Amino acid sequence: MYLSTYCSSSSTSSSSILRTCRVRFASTYSASVNHSFSSTSRIFTRNPPSHACTPPSNVSYRSLSFSSALRSIRCSAPRWSHGVDWRSPVSLRAQIRTASPVLERFERKIASMGLPLHAASAHPFNGILSGLPKPGGGEFGKFYSLPALNDPRIDKLPYSIRILLESAIRNCDNFQVTKEDVEKIIDWENSAPKQVEIPFKPARVLLQDFTGVPAVVDLASMREAIKDLGSNPDKINPLVPVDLVIDHSVQVDVARSENAVQANMDLEFKRNKERFAFLKWGSTAFRNMLVVPPGSGIVHQVNLEYLGRVVFNTEGILYPDSVVGTDSHTTMIDGLGVAGWGVGGIEAEAAMLGQPMSMVLPGVVGFKLSGKLRDGVTATDLVLTVTQMLRKHGVVGKFVEFYGEGMGKLSLADRATIANMSPEYGATMGFFPVDHVTLQYLKLTGRSDDTVAMIEAYLRANNMFVDYSEPQQDRVYTSYLELDLADVEPCISGPKRPHDRVPLKDMKADWHLCLDNKVGFKGFAVPKEQQEKVVKFSFHGQPAELKHGSVVIAAITSCTNTSNPSVMLGAGLVAKKACELGLEVKPWVKTSLAPGSGVVTKYLLQSGLQTYLNQQGFHIVGYGCTTCIGNSGDLDESVASAISDNDLVAAAVLSGNRNFEGRVHPLTRANYLASPPLVVAYALAGTVDIDFEKEPIGTGKDGKSVYFRDIWPTSEEIAQVVQSSVLPEMFKSTYEAITKGNQIWNQLSVPSSSLYGWDSESTYIHKPPYFDGMTMDPPGPRGVKDAYCLLLFGDSITTDHISPAGSIHKDSPAAKYLMERGVDRKDFNSYGSRRGNDEVMARGTFANIRIVNKLLNGEVGPKTIHIPTGEKLSVYDAAMKYKSAGQDTIVLAGAEYGSGSSRDWAAKGPMLQGVKAVIAKSFERIHRSNLVGMGIVPLCFKPGEDADTLGLTGHERYTIDLPTNTSDIRPGQDITVTTDNGKSFTCTLRFDTECVKFLFFQMLESTCPLSGGCAINHNLPLEVQNDRVCGAKAESAADLYGTTVIYETTWGKVVELAYFDHGGILQYVIRNLTKQ
Repeated sequence: MYLSTYCSSSSTSSSSILRTCRVRFASTYSASVNHSFSSTSRIFTRNPPSHACTPPSNVSYRSLSFSSALRSIRCSAPRWSHGVDWRSPVSLRAQIRTASPVLERFERKIASMGLPLHAASAHPFNGILSGLPKPGGGEFGKFYSLPALNDPRIDKLPYSIRILLESAIRNCDNFQVTKEDVEKIIDWENSAPKQVEIPFKPARVLLQDFTGVPAVVDLASMREAIKDLGSNPDKINPLVPVDLVIDHSVQVDVARSENAVQANMDLEFKRNKERFAFLKWGSTAFRNMLVVPPGSGIVHQVNLEYLGRVVFNTEGILYPDSVVGTDSHTTMIDGLGVAGWGVGGIEAEAAMLGQPMSMVLPGVVGFKLSGKLRDGVTATDLVLTVTQMLRKHGVVGKFVEFYGEGMGKLSLADRATIANMSPEYGATMGFFPVDHVTLQYLKLTGRSDDTVAMIEAYLRANNMFVDYSEPQQDRVYTSYLELDLADVEPCISGPKRPHDRVPLKDMKADWHLCLDNKVGFKGFAVPKEQQEKVVKFSFHGQPAELKHGSVVIAAITSCTNTSNPSVMLGAGLVAKKACELGLEVKPWVKTSLAPGSGVVTKYLLQSGLQTYLNQQGFHIVGYGCTTCIGNSGDLDESVASAISDNDLVAAAVLSGNRNFEGRVHPLTRANYLASPPLVVAYALAGTVDIDFEKEPIGTGKDGKSVYFRDIWPTSEEIAQVVQSSVLPEMFKSTYEAITKGNQIWNQLSVPSSSLYGWDSESTYIHKPPYFDGMTMDPPGPRGVKDAYCLLLFGDSITTDHISPAGSIHKDSPAAKYLMERGVDRKDFNSYGSRRGNDEVMARGTFANIRIVNKLLNGEVGPKTIHIPTGEKLSVYDAAMKYKSAGQDTIVLAGAEYGSGSSRDWAAKGPMLQGVKAVIAKSFERIHRSNLVGMGIVPLCFKPGEDADTLGLTGHERYTIDLPTNTSDIRPGQDITVTTDNGKSFTCTLRFDTECVKFLFFQMLESTCPLSGGCAINHNLPLEVQNDRVCGAKAESAADLYGTTVIYETTWGKVVELAYFDHGGILQYVIRNLTKQ
């Protein structure tokens, strides 16, 4: 609840009592997203009287502990004493003299109950706030010292958990973060197996433009909503640093050209001018927001090389950097020793607005590395090996922490490559603690010597630095894995999933198995008699041919690899050797190189290797994600026709991190992840149907066969080029200019208003309907009655299947919408670029051309059956038909529903289509949370059960029996689902956060000298006021303050249930900020 007080006096004699103050008694919802209210003891509340005195708007808030707020009562005239003239110091002093004995008795009563009382400014852990001395005198700042706790349990904690611990201690206010939360983390070894919940406040938030645009759209919409509710729209402002890097918009429209970068950027701005102007407006309209302009690099590489602080120094307080991002590969920063992971855009928006994130205290898998990589083995080979091992081990929802003597053999870039693919192996983080390698990288990338010295001093002082030259204390992990780096062999992954690793020596055999196998993750079901089919065609006047397995896209792309000089320069060396031997990539292979930052271009030019890459068609096409996220651009019409007219299984080879079907390009059914040098090798070979050990890649200029071993560089060759070509000045000069933008960006004109001027005709930026008609009253729990099944899925439906991504198909509902508004097909752009328009995105939800809906009996594509009529319609059209008839819909799914990128539109889209619940065998962590955040109920089948075993066809109507009162809903409880044909089964409700007990302080209503007969002004959380209980009368102020007024209350309407009660997380935040 709030207890707000304001008073002032000019009297010096009572200055210690009558100072100007305002106290925020921070257990309200607006201060704590983690706690909702369900009474287990009698709570006495009243609405604030309309004539309550209101403090000036310029008095700042200050969060206090429970005991601090009680102490403040003594030194502040209570706001709930309305019947006096506060402008009269004499009258005020007299009343305070009357009240002081009562308050003293009240304070003694609280103390007798074992509750500590502090000064108003006290922090629960002030006792461990220590100074960090500088070597030359003075100090870097203050920090909360973990060693000062003198708790031996901390010494055994994984380093990643120590970061959570420090954050909890620093943010502890006994409301948003409690001492009990701190104790849970300290006792991690025992508490983590119990799946306990903790709050976490990240130091900053990271966005890219695909997910950043809808986030800023939501913030702009929230400003309007809060204004419509009669409050100040400026309450909607990021409270932590927010960095947004525009990197997802550039497409490979032009390739194999010296002018490709400028040509693609011109097209990028032409398509996205409105989006970019909107983001530029956001950078000025919202505080604490940095927007890095297009053409600067890939968000995660920019984060690694420039944005990552490692240690913050904010107003003299030192603390570890930590970040959550709206891209699942935010984990790349873990390689720098910064705790970071992906969250949904919805969660990120709440974090920006100061809400603590609720998370299960994770288990930590200790991954020991030993030995060193063999000659010719790359970091990409290593990460694909690690991914397969961890997927097999099972690390979903866990941290992975790497350690061991092998760490010293991995560069920081190698570590970042491994950390980047945490989503692919399923972990929340793949964490590498800071050590000397980290410090060397910080210096290489242009961080100042003073900054690096501060980072090292702080981390050493707080036992967060690993020094492998010193004896290592054993740390406790949940489970253990070990890998000898010498056992890693060259490999690629595919053809449809990143964890389906294939050793390079087995690739040809594996490819033929895939052709033979039935359609699935490792199969295409190509009949034997058609497997050797050769399709001849004309490519710009010259003869060309394709067959199954022909490489039509070869892309050096993605932050996973372009941040790593060894593999980028290795690719250059492969190109150089191939040129010298007379090999050339076939012209119909679409080749491209998209560096993650300008630094890559500088060292490729410095080394002289860009020349050879250009000769093989790997010209730089832009600075962004490109092919890795589906922005691969069109294939040449002749190539596209040869593939589609002959039903060829064409291949793409890319140095990315995702290869799900339909993601890279609609016409490449086989997609393989490989290191940049291997991308060049496969481009030269022109096919994935090759045994590199036995078959030649091609014929050299001397007529002799050229083999893989002839063009593959040694590790020593790569190391020499890295040493001579990658220089600190390159990083400094690149990032000094990064926020200056480019000429086109700087010419964008944007308004200076704090409220956005929506254009109803815009097809890029559209005001979403989430808050239309919103009132201060939460809608409450909503059951699902007689719902139809919109879609029936099997296992591994990813967010790439659900969320609109890639190009907009000409026959899709989204294309129809755009054409109706005068948009030519050539200007459709991608779904990602239109994420700021809910009308486009709702139409593109479940529109993946490779989606398999069991209601279609084997047919593949974005359609479904409208059950009442039996019509086969697009998913969007069927959903709108249900919605217009007032009929609920649900989705039935298998295991790992929602795996893949952390896309908020994978939850927003189904909500806009009218989906009320998803019943699956299991959910991906972020997606489940996002569903809850959009008001969709996630349910899990019981173990061993699914739609098939229960005999569900998807043609039934489903009723989900949810309690009508939120207080009756519990995380993980059993929920009964019934169908209209008499079936009934039990599911587990996947609201996952737990109840938290609080000591709740409540003043009883009283007729007393101070109140003048008026009711106490209880400025309580909305949820408490909605469940009022009449207050009991006390005979006098003395009776009031002499009685026990502390109640132990369970905040049982837990976080996710509160979101559901409000209709979604954003509605929850708006109501509570409005109430503030």
